[in-house]
Amino acid sequence: MPRVWVSVGSNIDRERHIRGALDDLRGLFGELEVSPVYESAAVGFDGDAFFNLVVGFDTELPPERVRGLLRAVEARHGRERNDQKFAARTLDLDLLTYGDAVVGDGGHALPREEIERYAFVLGPLADVAGGQIHPQRGLSFAEMWRRFDPEGRRTLRRIPDGAWMHDPDGEDP
Repeated sequence: MPRVWVSVGSNIDRERHIRGALDDLRGLFGELEVSPVYESAAVGFDGDAFFNLVVGFDTELPPERVRGLLRAVEARHGRERNDQKFAARTLDLDLLTYGDAVVGDGGHALPREEIERYAFVLGPLADVAGGQIHPQRGLSFAEMWRRFDPEGRRTLRRIPDGAWMHDPDGEDP
């Protein structure tokens, strides 16, 4: 069964939408492997800082079906899709990898290009999947992170475990 990695981000009511997304993803896919949460400045627009993390799960559903389920979770959390690539978001769920699949169909390429481009994607991915090999680059995600631009690496601020949640019950994400 392929291991799937998904990038999770929010800069609108961040705690609520990320906690809800994790609950929804567990309900859809079962047990999740969850990276630490990072804070990063908005990229490509002026806006509030994002919380970003990466989650992994195993599934036999095809990538198109996984993407559809991710879009449905985003919609449940008020995500409005428009033509703007860079904008504030209640929730952003992006399929990063699907096992070792390499697919180049435009906006649905796998592995997703953002892995190599943005610290807020690669950093959390290296935390939870550091030993896995990028199917095109032949490097582990940990090695890619070590080689990542030092200035880009400094754009991330790791949030202490659990400190990002304002859950009165004190339950972990």
